[in-house]
Amino acid sequence: FSHDSFSFPPFFFPSAVEYDKEFTPHQRHHKEFKFNLSQIPEGEAVTAAEFRIYKDCVMGSFKNQSFLISIYQVLQEHQNRASDLFLLDTRAVWASEEGWLEFDVTATSNMWVMNPQHNMGLQLSVVTRDGFSVNPRDAGLIGRDGPYDKQPFMVAFFKVSEVHVRTTRSATGRRRQQSRNRSTQAQDVSRVSSVT
Repeated sequence: FSHDSFSFPPFFFPSAVEYDKEFTPHQRHHKEFKFNLSQIPEGEAVTAAEFRIYKDCVMGSFKNQSFLISIYQVLQEHQNRASDLFLLDTRAVWASEEGWLEFDVTATSNMWVMNPQHNMGLQLSVVTRDGFSVNPRDAGLIGRDGPYDKQPFMVAFFKVSEVHVRTTRSATGRRRQQSRNRSTQAQDVSRVSSVT
């Protein structure tokens, strides 16, 4: 989606925790991702947020296959059964496709900023066009064990005041285009350290 009308510094959040879940044949494979959003300035509402994951070209048995990739918000976790989920976004892709996939997670990230206790992460699942559950890795999706420049992350965009921009710069020590006029609201990129 377009961000042209927004005035914001984008914040990038690497996946802090990633889990592979492989169940019995009667249950589906999926990955879970958790993100630490504490770096977003207090009181700021997220205007847009995306979960991004890289997909490699798939050869072998899935060569001519298409996949449906779904992203869910985890609402509640349970010890002896599947988590309660809310579907956020889906993408249909061919096995031969390669590149970054983007999923809209705006509503969820806003709720997580306002109510951090509800941040139970995202869940990703992949099925074939026949409805067969596939391990995300077999569909070419790159996780935290992949190359650094292809690891999954979340990016959040929001409107922010000058005072918050200055505070963010001071706190992170990272800035782009330092020579820009201070009266212009620069776009800063802050990377949150991974938590293990």
